[in-house]
Amino acid sequence: MTLASTLINLPMKFILHTFLKVDTSEVKNVPMQGPLILATNHINMLDAPAGFTHLYPRSLSAFAKSEFWRNPAIRMLFKVWNVIPLHRGEVDFDAFAQAQAELEKGKIMLITPEGTRSHSGSLAQGLPGIVLLAVRSGAPILPVAFYGNENVKENLKRLRRTPMVYRVGKPFTINTENQALSREFRQQVTDEIMYQISALLPESYRGVYSDLSKATTQHLRFLSTRNNP
Repeated sequence: MTLASTLINLPMKFILHTFLKVDTSEVKNVPMQGPLILATNHINMLDAPAGFTHLYPRSLSAFAKSEFWRNPAIRMLFKVWNVIPLHRGEVDFDAFAQAQAELEKGKIMLITPEGTRSHSGSLAQGLPGIVLLAVRSGAPILPVAFYGNENVKENLKRLRRTPMVYRVGKPFTINTENQALSREFRQQVTDEIMYQISALLPESYRGVYSDLSKATTQHLRFLSTRNNP
């Protein structure tokens, strides 16, 4: 926590509350420090400001596409938030190394396995990069889901505040069972992670993970408490 983050997060949280009505009753279940990976869904551009401001004063980091750094204002904001630029369309080893270093410092990494915004709120298939980071770092994963902010544009037209809800699941680590981290294996584990996120969402948001009867936990090792992963 720095003075700059305080000067950014508190006013931004106030501004967000002028058009969002955020239910953060479960945010208390997110530990105050890491190493920890928060695996979340990705709806729109409000995800990051809502997440960083409502998880404050936790020390966070996250990925964002490198194109954002072309904008000086966003670049400054992301520097305060300790966001890591990610070059999409390639295996960005530098970004991965930075994320692993942040976890080793005891930070909390926000990861969106979908890799891009859904806009509708409906879950898309997760990408397997999260598995490699979790296994290499040894950091536990905590699934977090939110919904409601996909309605913000329509509600702004009607001068209404938009309800936004956060839900927090149970932490777990990944049990590789000494298997090679092939893409097929990583995708299987990623789907198990995504089903944990899906289970926190109302049915209409679950998308490709809507059939919870297909959810497995073969490679997930759940931890005993939420506050001390």
